[in-house]
Amino acid sequence: MLVKFWGVRGSIPTPLTSQQVKNRIASVLQRVKPDDLISPESKEIFLSTLPEDIFGTVGGNTTCIEVITKNPICLIFDAGTGLRELGNYYAREKKEVNEFHIFFTHFHWDHIQGIPFFAPFFNKKNSIYFYSPVPQFETYLKDQMKFPYFPIEMGFLAARIHFIELEGREKKIKDSVIAWRRMKHPGGCFSYKVSSNGKSTIVATDSEITEKEFKQIDENISFFKDADMLILDSQYTLTEHINKIDWGHSSYSMDVDLASVWKVKNLVLFHHEPLYNDKKIMSIERLSRWYLNHLKNKNINIIIAIEGKELKV
Repeated sequence: MLVKFWGVRGSIPTPLTSQQVKNRIASVLQRVKPDDLISPESKEIFLSTLPEDIFGTVGGNTTCIEVITKNPICLIFDAGTGLRELGNYYAREKKEVNEFHIFFTHFHWDHIQGIPFFAPFFNKKNSIYFYSPVPQFETYLKDQMKFPYFPIEMGFLAARIHFIELEGREKKIKDSVIAWRRMKHPGGCFSYKVSSNGKSTIVATDSEITEKEFKQIDENISFFKDADMLILDSQYTLTEHINKIDWGHSSYSMDVDLASVWKVKNLVLFHHEPLYNDKKIMSIERLSRWYLNHLKNKNINIIIAIEGKELKV
């Protein structure tokens, strides 16, 4: 199982500004020395020493995660602006994939903005499957592509489009089993767990962790315990979370606590606050590891979600 991040921001797209780019260039120039420019090799060595928040970015697209298994299908979780990048990749690389299965956690703008710009829609060979436990969710997706919001209605797209309302607790798609559970978020939200070939990945964005998720009950045990990867909303610091109770998001410290209790192997901090710059987000990764060292269960690999990053499960 391979997990790829196409959009990692929350709430609204957050592109780098011209001033931020200028600041990074200035920071590089302050660090460079004449010896660093002697040869291509010395330049590469110099660049490799730069901090990630200068020579890199977490990305500005909103939520979109791809899970790749052995079968030639594409499992996608949420359709934020990152979905456009995913679709362009498949069109550009001419990948032999004609099935795209898109699961929605909920229908806030930052989770559906990429739908009208998804390149596979325009290939008649493709089949696009939309999934949600929300009754009649088809209406939400079609309405955002009606006048006056968009010039092309969904019914005019070339691909075959299917809307599937999820019932029960799980659904099997070829070699993968997808389970879901409700999380705390204004208007409702669902997290998903993908299990395939003995590995499991949980996508739990826009989730405000409460005492309910820590309870030793069957629902939690079957969903969280011993997960190989937990991709979890970490939009706030603990102080911000305390001041924003019921806003529907979590803090990195709550995430670490949850991963520790359920002995999760890899915790991915996700759905980054749009007001945070790269330096702030990457400092959260360091703070999370510091916090983990004060807990009983320290056997967790903590990773910050970065656009374009691929993680093997």
